[in-house]
Amino acid sequence: MPDVLAQVLADLAAEGDALESLVAGLDEDGWHTPTPAPGWDVATQVAHLAWTDEAALRAATDKDAWDALVLDALADPESYVDQQAAAVASEPGLLQLWRRTRTDLHAALTAYPSGQKMPWFGPPMSAASMATARLMETWAHSLDVHEGLGVRVVDTDRIRHVAHLGVRTRNFAFAVHGLDAPTEECRIDLVAPSDDVWTWGPEDAAQTLTGTAGDFCRLVTQRIHRADTDLVAHGGDVDRWLDIAQAFAGQPGEGRAPR
Repeated sequence: MPDVLAQVLADLAAEGDALESLVAGLDEDGWHTPTPAPGWDVATQVAHLAWTDEAALRAATDKDAWDALVLDALADPESYVDQQAAAVASEPGLLQLWRRTRTDLHAALTAYPSGQKMPWFGPPMSAASMATARLMETWAHSLDVHEGLGVRVVDTDRIRHVAHLGVRTRNFAFAVHGLDAPTEECRIDLVAPSDDVWTWGPEDAAQTLTGTAGDFCRLVTQRIHRADTDLVAHGGDVDRWLDIAQAFAGQPGEGRAPR
């Protein structure tokens, strides 16, 4: 297994374990605590992760099952994800279901052939890319659960995977909004939770982005309004990007209102 995949899978497992530890002791009322996503409580957030991990497992192991899921989704693309999350949330043993599904997905991605790509709702993905996407979503939904429960989030350097995905999806964010992608590269310098500085792009780029990695990751997962971040953009392309940043597949999200 490539070292990159091994690291992402280890960090994905750690993110899942952290969220599981947060919710494992909740009573029924706790599971039904509302979160910032309209209509989604804690159970719905975890159910969504369980369902999406199952979808990824199908994509990695069973083409027929994956094709059937896609056909179901096409029948009602606007509300399919919400319906599936609500359905899974009502199942008994939700936490055990999610634990089993993410464990199976870990094994499937570990064994996935190097150099091959699996289908997904967006472009096909390698095992490492799928693991990164699952980490990004696990972390983002964990933010919602933390906020709903009133628990402070402590960022770790595991969010580097989220930041990297956010950088790599810059052109996608423009495309999904019907805009031409920038042709000019930019320099990105983000301060990590450990106080390291993570960088992307050429040092001499005319357009730059600086700030904390935590705020950048929250922005590209649409868990924070740009006005509430410490991100500083220099250059028209970067400035526009921060208004539409989106690291997840699908149509543009509504984002969060400013505080």
